[in-house]
Amino acid sequence: MQSEATIRRAGEIPVSAAARYNESIHQDTTARLFLASSITYFFIVGIVALVIAAKFVWPQLMGTIPMLTYGRLRPLHVNGMLFGWLLAADMGLMYYVVPRLCGVRLWSEKLGIATAALWNVIILGAVVTLLLGVNQGLEYAELPLPLDVLVVVAWVMFGANIFMTVATRKYTQMYVTIWYCLGTILWTAFVYLTGNFATLFSTGVNQANLNWMYVHNAVGLIFTPVGLAIAYYFIPKTSNNPLHSHKLSMIGFWSLAFVYVWTGAHHMIHGPISQWLQTISIVFSVMLLIPVWAVVYNFFATMRGQWQQLRDNVPLKFLMTGVVFYLLTCFQGPMHSLRSVNAIVSKTDWIPGHAHMAVLGAFSFFAIAGAYYVVPRICKTRLYSDALANWSFWLFLIGGVGFFVTLWLGGFWQGWQWNNPAIPFIDTVIALEPVWLVRFFSGILMFGGIVTFAYNILATMLGPKGNQSQAALATA
Repeated sequence: MQSEATIRRAGEIPVSAAARYNESIHQDTTARLFLASSITYFFIVGIVALVIAAKFVWPQLMGTIPMLTYGRLRPLHVNGMLFGWLLAADMGLMYYVVPRLCGVRLWSEKLGIATAALWNVIILGAVVTLLLGVNQGLEYAELPLPLDVLVVVAWVMFGANIFMTVATRKYTQMYVTIWYCLGTILWTAFVYLTGNFATLFSTGVNQANLNWMYVHNAVGLIFTPVGLAIAYYFIPKTSNNPLHSHKLSMIGFWSLAFVYVWTGAHHMIHGPISQWLQTISIVFSVMLLIPVWAVVYNFFATMRGQWQQLRDNVPLKFLMTGVVFYLLTCFQGPMHSLRSVNAIVSKTDWIPGHAHMAVLGAFSFFAIAGAYYVVPRICKTRLYSDALANWSFWLFLIGGVGFFVTLWLGGFWQGWQWNNPAIPFIDTVIALEPVWLVRFFSGILMFGGIVTFAYNILATMLGPKGNQSQAALATA
């Protein structure tokens, strides 16, 4: 006799009238637009990433074409991955998740569609301006001022839509995912305005302080809370297990809100900033272990008795692997802040390895899992290919581990050489050629994961649609 989970996946259990009605109220047009565009940018920016990785191995590659020089491609890669792919995908998933947790439809689908259109104008504008060399010269804040203003407008539109959906909710109690979504909206506004506007009115060390506050909190107060919002929703959903502890989820939320904002200065340790500020950044960086352990323990405890699902459940594979990457990333950060470790790894390839594991490992894995879960449901059909989904997971995982570990080890080796006055700097560059070669081939594997994921999702969106009852069943 088949297990209940197997029968449920096969669509053999009748769907209640309440479940059918709950799904019928959602249009999901905005969610579909954001997911489709973000996955397209993921593929395009993945090509840019491969070109950049190749340039480290073959420095003369396309070096005579101004638009394809490293100085122009790197800002395009960073902004494309952060805002074209990841944040846009997260916004699409929030447009899907929040109305369902509130028991109402999205407050304004028209406003959501307008937001999606404006967001695409911003991303396409970023592609043109950054390739032309129009750049403010600030890390993560390279976009020219007119595009920054449009980002603020789009974020206000997005925030208003989500807040009004929550304000008109049918369910009184707010699940932790809603807390993280609302926190993301408020914290992103604060962080983005600081990094892209306040920095323009400061110079020298003060500007560097503001810029690193923005860079670090772009990960910590933008992509971390929205990534955790997604994980808190989809881990219980895909595992069919209730969340282990709502109290623990609130401890994680409020400790993250209090601790993370003070950690950015640990990127300037041993630099021209006061010792007390360095010490504060170290203390709060170590305190990050509190929200991290609260979150990770909650997720692992939620999976108790359900680990066998990892054999066949691809979204759950991405989610739980993302949790492991999140744990490793947030262990590295506090360790990197310690003065003795910082003296070796700061400004080396350790830092890109750390950042890529956060963005492409933890939070992209959460977003990919969300897309695999959501797209068949909003398109009222089955996923185009379960085999391709499984392939995308293993390509991402193998390529990612090769990428991250190589840069950690290479960065530590690089920093050790920098601290040895007997080794000329150019020799430290030459020594890293094998590291960059491994990174390039690991990047090819990860790009293979992007291709299989993007093709699978877009084929699902464009393919034949199933019947309404099956789609309602899948969501229920």
